[in-house]
Amino acid sequence: MGSYLPSTKEERLDMLHAIGMNSFDELYADIPEKLRCREPLALPEGLSELELSRKIEEIAAKNVRFAHIFRGAGAYHHYIPAIVKQVTSKEEFVTAYTPYQAEISQGILQSIFEYQTMICELTGMDASNASVYDGATAAAEATAMCRDRKRKTVVVSGSVDPKVISVIKTYCFGSGAPLVILPEKDGRTDMDAWAALDLSDAACLLIQSPNYYGLIEDGAAIADAVHAAGAKLIMSCNPVALGLLKTPAECGADIAVGEGQPLGLPLGFGGPYLGYMAMTKDMMRKLPGRIVGQTVDADGKRGYVLTLQAREQHIRREKASSNICSNEALCAMTAAVYLAAMGGAGLEKAAKSSMNNAHYLLSALESVGFVRKYEGEFFHEFVTICPCDANELAKKLAKKGYLSGLPTGEREMLWCATEMNSVGEIDGLIAAIKEVLA
Repeated sequence: MGSYLPSTKEERLDMLHAIGMNSFDELYADIPEKLRCREPLALPEGLSELELSRKIEEIAAKNVRFAHIFRGAGAYHHYIPAIVKQVTSKEEFVTAYTPYQAEISQGILQSIFEYQTMICELTGMDASNASVYDGATAAAEATAMCRDRKRKTVVVSGSVDPKVISVIKTYCFGSGAPLVILPEKDGRTDMDAWAALDLSDAACLLIQSPNYYGLIEDGAAIADAVHAAGAKLIMSCNPVALGLLKTPAECGADIAVGEGQPLGLPLGFGGPYLGYMAMTKDMMRKLPGRIVGQTVDADGKRGYVLTLQAREQHIRREKASSNICSNEALCAMTAAVYLAAMGGAGLEKAAKSSMNNAHYLLSALESVGFVRKYEGEFFHEFVTICPCDANELAKKLAKKGYLSGLPTGEREMLWCATEMNSVGEIDGLIAAIKEVLA
């Protein structure tokens, strides 16, 4: 915080006197002498602001920053309008938590309410929460929402991001819920395998569209099959893709989840990111985490409050379907500012540019010997079979400043393109690949 100043020695003594003490030894009188630190800590001398800045720059220089990025697999390189950071860097917004005292927190609460509204518009759903920790957590929490006493088995498509599946496995292990991984067929969810299951205990099916391989799933047909079995459909979606593709609501999904990082959050070493969650009205009472609602006060003036909080999340944990009581407020606000700055037309343009660039990238790769592994419509990711070892190719391209697609097998690579990858940049990648192959 730019305005933060540490307390002075005099201020600390004033605070001691206010509680009737004259020294810190008195304050810690109940701490056994053998546990007290009497010698100075083995820490280096403090640095000046200039020295500290240089030290941090020296450490940061060890990080590799690629000028050309062709990798996605869950985190995506998109253009972020300058106004996003300009707004979210204001000190009054720098918090990761939802405030309890509505009477002094109307600004933060309104920003969260606006985020929830935009997520509903983006997904077509009826309600949204204030976000959860990340997209994988959102997916796992959604599966927990669907379980009840009669239906406990969670089914997840094998075409979902492996990192998301890993988190769901952890959730199911902790709660003792049966988990079935539905196999993928030709890169998509195998619904024949779904029909072959004993579905009497199935609580839900989680799919991802566009899925981990970049392919667009037939959400509407899957929703019909899932609902016919008495289960719920959870759709995990890239939010930028929703600027172009059918919404989860249009497909008939009960819950929409996903990673919100593409909405104005830069690539980072693991985050911080946010998971969005939205659902139909029928599922709203089971929604975990924070929900901000709009109301009026005693004078009829508009106000914002926390609403629909399940008390089990706080005081009866053994009966709770979720113990999440927090959210990613700053990241959620970043997503809201990004969506407001882009607007519907801007988001659609970013999605179209990403899709067009990805298709150009595929054709360019095919011209130098790469073969697409899966057929069918894709958004901005696709898997190729490489004409050489995928890991070796990635290492050699990295030395030339290109972060290639993600190696997913000995000769398989998952590529990605966004609006940031121009035709000229793609041509440069192909030239670098030709050098490597030669």
